[in-house]
Amino acid sequence: MEALAHEEGRPFYRRIVLKLSGEALLGTKPYGIDQDVLAQYAVEIRQVVEAGVEVALVIGGGNIFRGVNNATKGMTRAHADYMGMLATMINAMALQDALEQAGLQTRLQSSIKMEEIAEPFIRRRAIRHLEKNRVVIFGAGTGNPYFTTDTAAALRTLEIDADVLIKGTRVDGVYSADPEKDADAEHYATIHGDEVIKRGLRVMDMTAFTLCKESEMPIIVFNMNTPGSLLRVVQGERVGTLVYWKTPTVAGA
Repeated sequence: MEALAHEEGRPFYRRIVLKLSGEALLGTKPYGIDQDVLAQYAVEIRQVVEAGVEVALVIGGGNIFRGVNNATKGMTRAHADYMGMLATMINAMALQDALEQAGLQTRLQSSIKMEEIAEPFIRRRAIRHLEKNRVVIFGAGTGNPYFTTDTAAALRTLEIDADVLIKGTRVDGVYSADPEKDADAEHYATIHGDEVIKRGLRVMDMTAFTLCKESEMPIIVFNMNTPGSLLRVVQGERVGTLVYWKTPTVAGA
């Protein structure tokens, strides 16, 4: 669905899914979770909630265990992926605690049954939580091996009727090449999704990208580590890169 028409003093987006990488939680640590990063993310998310935006989160588990990498070392892929799903739950629980310490109400939903620590994912219940201004965290990916947390984020974005999928990374958008390795890499403020595919740019995995394409779901890629950027994104400012599928009618166009 398209974002709501912007009104003065109101956020541009009504409901968002924010996808964060597990590696982002490393901070300066070689492994595990950096509490300072968690606390900063909680502050950024609280600002958005206080602005009137309904927020759902999906977080990866690469800082703890990455299924694909370990599968290539001899472990069965499906088994490794299930271990990766459990890693996302560890990060989701850590993020939940940080958000609640920041004063937000949260609900953690899991694609795998874990009744003692999380609700099962139920679409209508998730939407109801969002309507009550609770931050909903989706853990355990899609609940199936061979699918990434990018795909889980795209799927949940569509299921809960969010306005946009926002991907927080450590770079400020989509580039023609890796900006950390190529100083001449070109930054795109906006780019059509078909151009992303044509140029082989790495935004999300192809399954996730195809889901967004079929539903014409806009994607925004931005630097989550820049203070205030998330709030600027939901207010409709041109931050990072907007990936669109038709004549842009959303922020950043």
